[in-house]
Parts: sequence; C-alpha cells; structure tokens
Amino acid sequence: MAAKLTIGGCLWRRFNRKRTQSRFLLFSVRSSHSMDDMDTVYKQLGLFSIKKKIKDVVLKAEMLTPNALELEEEQWIKQEETMRYFDLWEDPTKSDKILLELADRAKAVDSLKDLKYKAEEAKLIMQLGEMDAIDYSLFEQAYDSSLDVSRSLHHYEMSKLLRDQYDAEGACMVIKSGSQDRKSQIWTEQIVSMYIKWAEKLGQNARVAEKCSVSSNNNGVYSATIEFEFEFAYGYLLGERGVHRLITSSTTSEVCSATVDIIPLFLRASPDFEVKEEDLIVSYPAKENHKLDARMVRIQHIPSGITVESSGERNRFANKIKALNRLKAKLLVIAKEQKISDVNTINSKNIVEPWNVEETRRYVSKGQKMVVDKKTGLEILDLKSVLDGNIGPLLGAHIGMRRSIDTI
Repeated sequence: MAAKLTIGGCLWRRFNRKRTQSRFLLFSVRSSHSMDDMDTVYKQLGLFSIKKKIKDVVLKAEMLTPNALELEEEQWIKQEETMRYFDLWEDPTKSDKILLELADRAKAVDSLKDLKYKAEEAKLIMQLGEMDAIDYSLFEQAYDSSLDVSRSLHHYEMSKLLRDQYDAEGACMVIKSGSQDRKSQIWTEQIVSMYIKWAEKLGQNARVAEKCSVSSNNNGVYSATIEFEFEFAYGYLLGERGVHRLITSSTTSEVCSATVDIIPLFLRASPDFEVKEEDLIVSYPAKENHKLDARMVRIQHIPSGITVESSGERNRFANKIKALNRLKAKLLVIAKEQKISDVNTINSKNIVEPWNVEETRRYVSKGQKMVVDKKTGLEILDLKSVLDGNIGPLLGAHIGMRRSIDTI
C-alpha cells in the first residue's frame, strides 16, 4: 500500500534573515476583539508553533549528538592508531584510502561538535526570548538557528545511510526533454528549476553548467547539465535517474516528459584509469549546427557506444577534459551496474540508458494535483511544493528502498 504524505494545512513562511519585523505563522481566528488584540492573538498563536518547532529540533539534536559524537571520536582514534602503525610508503593505494577515511572521520567529529553548539545556541536564545517575550526578534534568531540544526542533523543521518560506492561524491545531472515540442521543453525547464531549488534549500552549491534551447526565444530547455558540488549529492540523487512525466489532462494522452541521468562528480580526485585514444571519437558539434555553443566538445566511446558532451567551460580544451572525466564517471557507474571490475570488459548490449529505465515519477497537474513516485509508491498531494524543491521525502524514500534491498 502506498504511503501518503500531505503537505500543507496552514500558511507557512520562513523568516527573513534580515532583522526586520518578525513574521509568524498566521492562523484564521474569529474574534470580536480590536485590531490590536487580533495582532496579539496572531503573534501568540504563531509564537506557540515556532517554539514547538525549535524545541522538537533541539530535543532531537540533544538525543542524537552525545552518543554519535562519542562513537565517531572512538573510530577516529582507532583510525589514527592504524595509520601510526602502517607504513604509508609500502602501499600508496591503501595509504590514500586510510588517509581519506581519517579525514572523513575528523570531518564527522567536527560536524557533530558544530551541531551540538548550534543546538545549545538555539536553546539559549529561546530561553532568553521566554524571559522577555516581547522581543520577538530573539525567537526569529532561535528559529534560524534551529533550521541550521535541522539541516545538519539531516545531513549527518543521510551520511550514515549513504555508504555505497560513490555515494559521498558530488553529482553531475543531465536532463533532456522527451521531445522538441514547446510544452516538453517548458516542463524540462521546471524540472531543472526543481533541483536547483532543492540544493538552495539545503544551503548547498549547484550550478547549471550547460543549457541548450532549440527555440529562438529561449522559452524552455531542450537539455541541461547541473553540477552539484557538495558531498553525498550523488547518493541523494541516484534514485532520480529515469523518466519524469507530467500529466496535463484527465486522460493520459497529454504527457510531457524529461529524462534524468546522474553520474558522480568526483570532488577529491579524478578516476585513476586511462581511456585509449583510439577508442574515442572527438567532435565539435557547432561545426554542423551553428545554434550550438562553439566551445562544445562531444566524445564518443567506441567500445561502449556512450556519448558525452561538455560546453560550459571557457574553451574547447577545458571542455574536452570535462567531457573525458564525465565519460570515465559514466563507465565506472556502468561497470558497477554490470558487476565487473574492469571498464574495458563492459558489455555495450547490457547498457541501460535513462529513457529505458522504468518511469521514476509522475506529476499530475490536473484535478488532484499530486506527485506519484513509481519506484517507491510514495504519493505527495502537493505538486507545487515538490516543484518548489521540497523533494526531501521522495529522495529519502529512494534511499530507504536502496538500503532495504542491500540488506536482503
């Protein structure tokens, strides 16, 4: 049975970080009081809700942080002891792995200490606000701090779940329109915007590295490449691979679609294997199509049939390097899917392209505007919220499904 999640029920607005007049949740209240009394009622109701949200986040942080910090510090000490007794020059590959694991453990310890500090800060500010309830700006500060705590908690919890190969890397997402008609390209642009807004809500860096539109007025997007330059982006977004369909009428005859492909964006070091020059066909598409960026470089890998492109760098040389790195990342992902250790043994006949993957998600814009995730069965009864970047529940459901499969 599909799990259902309803988003909404009240009007909510995030505080502006500028120290202007505080904004609070507004509930519909019937009263015969004066306007001044009504303002007081609104503020009291909003204040109650805000205080509860802050307390819930702080309580969760206080329950998780001490034990998690103790465990991470123990693992850090063990890792340091391993490094102390290991000859780093004996096996460079293993040495690199040990050093990376030590750095990850140190980063986890620092993150938990910062999380503990932020939770204490939010709690203290709220206590000060309760001593002087008229100063609503203190609750605004406490709420802002609690949002930072909530983001840090979520990131730490996800990092414990995302332990698969490449999960900790950044992500390169290629989004393509299912057809060249205007509606599909406008839909593709909405999908691009959805992922950018999601990253912004996380406070993370994502940039549209490339964008191509076949229409003269740039209304809509035919293809776009987004680079998510932060840790665990690949693990978060891996489940998004596949076809995203928009249903625009009560019958399923009117459908717009976009395909999403996702590969790792290596943040620390590029893949350490070479691709033979004779296996590559390098071309410059702008020579045949003047509408394309003159700097675009396309690389086809002959043995696998894979084709990658890059046009977002300053010159063709830089784009060739970027395209080659994307090719290597894609070959590594395919080798993992085919459960082989050598990319040179990839079977081209068994490569599954994104448009051939099962439908990932269906977005319904007529009638009951909702989003149905076809992989997990999760339904969200708020299309606008999802397109505004609130895709956390969908990503979490994918991650949970991956973990349950791995434990079987």
